Amino acid sequence: MKYPTAALVVVAHAAALGAQASGTPRRDSLVLTRGAAIEAALANNPQPDIAREQTAQARARRVQAIAIPDPSLTASLDGQPGFLQLGNARQRNVALGLAVPFPDKFRLRNIIASADVHSAEFGFTGVQQQLAAQTSRSYDTLLVANRHREIFLTNRVLATDFLAKTQARFQGGTAAKLDVLKAQVALAQADNGLIGADRDVVTAMNALDRLIGQPLGIPIAARDSLAVPPPLPDVALVEEAALGARPELASLASQQIGARASTSLAREFWAPDFTIAAQRDYGPDGSGAVFSAGIALPLPLFYWQHAKGEIAQDQHRERELSATYRDLRAQVSQDVRATHAAADAALRQALFIR
Repeated sequence: MKYPTAALVVVAHAAALGAQASGTPRRDSLVLTRGAAIEAALANNPQPDIAREQTAQARARRVQAIAIPDPSLTASLDGQPGFLQLGNARQRNVALGLAVPFPDKFRLRNIIASADVHSAEFGFTGVQQQLAAQTSRSYDTLLVANRHREIFLTNRVLATDFLAKTQARFQGGTAAKLDVLKAQVALAQADNGLIGADRDVVTAMNALDRLIGQPLGIPIAARDSLAVPPPLPDVALVEEAALGARPELASLASQQIGARASTSLAREFWAPDFTIAAQRDYGPDGSGAVFSAGIALPLPLFYWQHAKGEIAQDQHRERELSATYRDLRAQVSQDVRATHAAADAALRQALFIR
């Protein structure tokens, strides 16, 4: 009888085929516990590096979003008597100007950029959690593959012994030729199963090598053994904890904050910018430096273009994120309940097998 893999993940080793049944690990093997494998994955796998750099990019975008614009320096030769008669220009003006956006725009841009940073940080946390869970599952897969290989090795030993005894009985005249053929078929099946088990072990090792950032093909000796976990908590408690701690939901909530601020910023398209400037004429008739200060604002003659354009786009983005958040909450709840049911069934199967 072939037991389900999920049950074998949590079933304890039998006494005769314990954790030491596979023998001493090879010298070139990488000996890992589950915790060490997870630590190696978090330290060496490139996925957290990708998320970390994306977070750094978000922080850089925030600095850029709230930065004061650089001043502009202009120089011109004015009052020329003819085209490109630069030497005869009566005015040689040099001006330094600075345009400062409406102050509330800085506040809104800071909210948008900060929400982007928080969303990236939650995404980084999510990548770490997913990598840890994936590494733990791959470690379990390796344990199960090793366990299957031990079973097939035992089956082959038994099949070889049974074939030898059957052949001896056949030579002694107490067994039929058909019994010998059946024993040979059983041995061939055991050999074939062992070949598949060896392939599964290599595949599981390669998967774990990739996750922990090691070159593929390095043998791994798993130090932990299969064991029955403690009873599962109530599904309602797990669901409540997931809804409060899942980084996907927190990231989406942060995006909603940024979307609301983006809508408010789009509505301030009419807000004036403040300008200050200093100018001096270095021409023959030039005077001293002169200064100016003022405001620059658009005239919203075509207001409907803004209302149906960037403002409407940001409003639809808010509604999209709101619907996505509701759907993601339902998906998290469904995933928690499905995973809890699968784990509970596997635990009961493991207890039954044991």
